[in-house]
Amino acid sequence: MAAVSLKVNGEAREVDVPSDTPLLWVLRDNLELTGTKYGCGIAQCGACTVHLDGQPVRACVTPVSDVGSRAVTTIEGLSADGSHPLQRAWIRANVPQCGFCQSGQLMTASALLRRNPDPSEAEINAAMSGNLCRCGTYQRIRRAVRMAAEDMQEQG
Repeated sequence: MAAVSLKVNGEAREVDVPSDTPLLWVLRDNLELTGTKYGCGIAQCGACTVHLDGQPVRACVTPVSDVGSRAVTTIEGLSADGSHPLQRAWIRANVPQCGFCQSGQLMTASALLRRNPDPSEAEINAAMSGNLCRCGTYQRIRRAVRMAAEDMQEQG
């Protein structure tokens, strides 16, 4: 065990875990941030997507020792009250069905809109292609990403 210092959702946190512990388990088990989900455990489904310094990563295969001083953002940190334009668009587009993949989808989409505020359909498809949805809500997800992009552009 080793003390690991992290910056998660803007707060300094410290955990005492083996250095090879996946970030996902540190978030869920040690910090009780259960919005990030375990899907496949091999970085193939995207359910565990979080941001490290704004870049989407798969928390299930990221050892906590690899985080270093980079800022971790989870779905809980996307907005304090669910008011992020993507979260509002997700509701308007009626995206969630079972909801299991949604936090990973939202984290991937928010990273996309941060680097490309006006993505084309092809760019949305490319960015979201690594996030699987067993319910098959891909059309709704694409519609919500476009809606959020439009809202964000209108807000400036």
